[in-house]
Amino acid sequence: MSGQPSVILFDGVCNLCNGFVQFVIQHDAAGQFRFAALQSAAGQELLTAHKLPAPSTPDSVVLLADGKAYTHSAAALGILARLGGRWAVLARAGRWFPRPLRDAVYRLIARYRYRWFGRQESCWLPTPELQARFL
Repeated sequence: MSGQPSVILFDGVCNLCNGFVQFVIQHDAAGQFRFAALQSAAGQELLTAHKLPAPSTPDSVVLLADGKAYTHSAAALGILARLGGRWAVLARAGRWFPRPLRDAVYRLIARYRYRWFGRQESCWLPTPELQARFL
């Protein structure tokens, strides 16, 4: 891995996505991740820079790391792997499943995430202590 922080782009109005970001922050002792909502100006610029489409309704977390962009299950597993410890073991176990199957499950959850977990009217705002980790 390079010395550059990895960036996680997420749906800023999705309760599930915000919960995942808070989980990552809690388990990222090294502070290796930076974050941006897909709906933000920074998120849109990063999508464009990595030649990724900017969907009207985001359907995937995006991991930008080591000069590459990862989406869907590859992004989720890549994030877990970078957290290390038991999360890296879980990521390795998840990779035993074929990517088309992993992505199908990911897309099913993504499709119904607002119904199952709810959504906010505006993007989640980090606390002042966490502001430096958000782009």
